[in-house]
Amino acid sequence: MKVISGTSLGFCALLLLLQAPRGHGLVPQSRGHLCRTRPTDLVFVVDSSRSVRPVEFEKVKVFLSQVIESLDVGPNATQVGLVNYASSVKQEFPLRAHSSKAALLQAVHRIQPLSTGTMTGLALQFAITRTLSDAEGGRTRSPDISKVVIVVTDGRPQDSVQEVSARARASGIELFAIGVGRVDKATLRQMASEPQDEHVDYVESYSVIDKLSKKFQEAFCVVSDLCATGDHDCEQVCLSSPGSYTCACHEGFTLNSDGKSCNVCSNGSGSSATDLVFLIDGSKSVRPENFELVKKFINQIVDTLDVSDRLAQVGLVQYSSSVRQEFPLGRFHTKKDIKAAVRNMSYMEKGTMTGAALKYLIDNSFTVSSGARPGAQKVGIVFTDGRSQDYINDAARKAKDLGFKMFAVGVGNAVEDELREIASEPVTEHYFYSADFKTINQIGKKLQRKICVEEDPCACESIVKFQAKVEGLLQALAVSKRLAILENRIV
Repeated sequence: MKVISGTSLGFCALLLLLQAPRGHGLVPQSRGHLCRTRPTDLVFVVDSSRSVRPVEFEKVKVFLSQVIESLDVGPNATQVGLVNYASSVKQEFPLRAHSSKAALLQAVHRIQPLSTGTMTGLALQFAITRTLSDAEGGRTRSPDISKVVIVVTDGRPQDSVQEVSARARASGIELFAIGVGRVDKATLRQMASEPQDEHVDYVESYSVIDKLSKKFQEAFCVVSDLCATGDHDCEQVCLSSPGSYTCACHEGFTLNSDGKSCNVCSNGSGSSATDLVFLIDGSKSVRPENFELVKKFINQIVDTLDVSDRLAQVGLVQYSSSVRQEFPLGRFHTKKDIKAAVRNMSYMEKGTMTGAALKYLIDNSFTVSSGARPGAQKVGIVFTDGRSQDYINDAARKAKDLGFKMFAVGVGNAVEDELREIASEPVTEHYFYSADFKTINQIGKKLQRKICVEEDPCACESIVKFQAKVEGLLQALAVSKRLAILENRIV
């Protein structure tokens, strides 16, 4: 078993919150439904004709991000390319363009609809002959490497798809066809591989296309022994079954209601002192509606903390072209007061001086004069949606040298290199990226869960309860956002 000693429940809580799947508008899923994906050259062919409204195209981008999140991305694993089409065809990025998941998600976030006709046959021909070619990074098809094309369309094509689809299938390319709304279903069948009930999907509107993401996550899954690969959430004992697993406990322990964690205690909090400071990007690119989403997300984290003089303290700093301390550590002693201060925070709406914000954190936020406590763990959470307009490296390095635990959360046009520079070691476990603010609730469950068992087994029980609570909050936020969007569309 893994042991965490001298770590506060507030910090454990933070780690767990930052463990929900990245990426975006979907409800967090158990890793028991995920597994290794075989090496694949995967090309998305996406209809952005004039019948696809901009808000609907954003839904498609969320769906693409969800599928990408489930893949093992890399030159020796799965490569992803994307073709955008209407009356003309635009290759947004070839297979060889992006070797990391974060880079792919940023590339998907940047694509824009073409808003003209619907030349599906032309787009398929381009994907097969160009995007999957050797010159664009395509690998020789073999039993170890699959070639897959996923077409998303909502209308009747203005050209023929039957012949080009037949040639693609004959060459060993697996074709999936996703239809939306008033799509011509006969066209979907002409494109798709056999068996068609596995390769043709239909949804009534773009607002529910994200429901198909789980199907494709499972379609690319090839490893059945999830216990052997470590793709499970069992605290103590993992029992494998084909494509899934069940959890069990050692003698003297009982399995909790979550079906994963084990319990040997009845009380105790396992908490110790944590000073937590948020650095929030308030630049004009964030936009007011997204700034409100960040405030809600902060308050969900606050809801799960043991806020008191002895346990967790929270501070908040907003930055844009300048840096503004919204409130220091220790000013508020209850969750209610902290949440009220977060809700009342006004939006600065200027530039992006992330380096200055990091320097402020070092020089002010974590000092005794600003409420920081000697011996308390220092945790900094940086939210940003774009490239910093000043130099961040020196301040980022100093924060880590001082022993601060730094997490970097990037949204939209955030720069991966900057996130990595800010994040503590191991870097891959301390920086996160989401395609847009609407899906920020997805950031999480990427750190392997650590279990506190040595000094206070009850801490584990507290963490599990915390995780269940946070997942419920995130699901509620996702549902409320979808309802708000639907209400706006109806109005």
